[in-house]
Amino acid sequence: MTSTDLRALFDAQYQASREHVAVPLVVRRERLLRMRKLLDEHSGTLAAAVEADFGVRSQRLTEVADLFVLHTLIGHTLKHLARWSRPQKVSTPLYLLPASARIERQPLGVVGVISPWNYPIQLALAPAITALAAGNRVMIKPSELTPHTSAQLERLLAQFFTPDEVCVVQGDAAVASAFAALPFDHLVFTGSTAVGRKVAQAAAANLTPTTLELGGKSPCIIDADCRLEDAALKIAHGKLLNAGQTCIAPDYVLVPRGSEGAFADAYKAAVAKLFPTIAGNDDYASIISPRHLARLRTMLQQAQTQGAQVLSMDPLTGQSVAPGASTLDGATSRQMAPVLVLGATSDMQLMQEEIFGPILPVISYDRLDDAVAHINAGPRPLALYWFGNSDSVRDDVLARTVSGGVTVNDTLMHIAHDNLPFGGVGDSGWGAYHGEQGFLRFCHQKSVLIQSRWSLGSVFYPPYGARLDATLKMLRRII
Repeated sequence: MTSTDLRALFDAQYQASREHVAVPLVVRRERLLRMRKLLDEHSGTLAAAVEADFGVRSQRLTEVADLFVLHTLIGHTLKHLARWSRPQKVSTPLYLLPASARIERQPLGVVGVISPWNYPIQLALAPAITALAAGNRVMIKPSELTPHTSAQLERLLAQFFTPDEVCVVQGDAAVASAFAALPFDHLVFTGSTAVGRKVAQAAAANLTPTTLELGGKSPCIIDADCRLEDAALKIAHGKLLNAGQTCIAPDYVLVPRGSEGAFADAYKAAVAKLFPTIAGNDDYASIISPRHLARLRTMLQQAQTQGAQVLSMDPLTGQSVAPGASTLDGATSRQMAPVLVLGATSDMQLMQEEIFGPILPVISYDRLDDAVAHINAGPRPLALYWFGNSDSVRDDVLARTVSGGVTVNDTLMHIAHDNLPFGGVGDSGWGAYHGEQGFLRFCHQKSVLIQSRWSLGSVFYPPYGARLDATLKMLRRII
């Protein structure tokens, strides 16, 4: 796609958004129903496209992690859309009475969505669904690493929506860069912190507000009174869903010193329960590309060289993925076995950047204060997970740490709660969407004050004198 083509698509949506500023509720609902129909009729096609892009990723995994999430989002949005859309009355202060006031929730106009490859359907369509609910037009730039899914999204959305409602732009990093530079009314980006910085800089040139859903090193804290078997199963599920290629996957685990061996045993048992085999198991996704796999292997090799203990969690072979070439062919060779890393240190690459794969470092702590200090020494994470039985300890940890979101005694689940806003903080992003918070993210909340014919505002007009002094003296006593 040329820059001229890209601009033409944007201009069509921009013009339509300015010609039809007010978008009736019935139109918004009808667009959501069209999206639901698309998913109902073509979920199999989309899941097959994701499987083709990954090489190994079961269609059931895509149904759970992408399509089911979108179905619940549409249902929740349709249920609450009328309430979210209506003007919100607000109380008026005494000194402005008898005026009245309200907040009107209007569409922003054109919303751009740059979506990633790890959940290529969900993370392309979820912000689009919410933006449509708010009355906007949407342009989507999906990842070039999932070409089959991107092509199906372009084809199917063109069947259900006109180009000035929703359209898909395909292309490489250069197209994504040009896309980010368009003067959107709002731009959503999901991806790495490094790329997020570039997107924010491009958007800033147009004063385009952004929602950046990034990542980071999301920690798990295991308290001393925690039952390790339960925690290990939930951590393994959160870590190994999509082979660790999840923005809110647990990135490392903090365990009480002396519990490392017991946790390793519990984690290995949990992996065997979830994935009795690794190679050839469709439920265990492959790493998206040879380049990403090479990066993970390099991390492991460096950690081993620097003295870390690497433990394979492969239930059958007991072997970790070697840094060298795999003996398997094709996508199966990219099914990287789960690995625990004991003795990881801060100077290792796997503790300096988001892992985004099935490698889980285990860090020991002596006191809870040490665990909290470790988390607070780094950038604020997208997610934090705490496992334990003490409400007071839990609340203390939550009070002393800042993260985008939290799940207690489980992993990932806060993202599935439609009434909880989802987003990062600091290096893990800014802005939040999901539910009403997402709806408001894609609205302009216009303040409206309606003056009464009986207004007393003239008492504040010049020329100033004794009357104003008396009025201010009275107001100070009663306000």
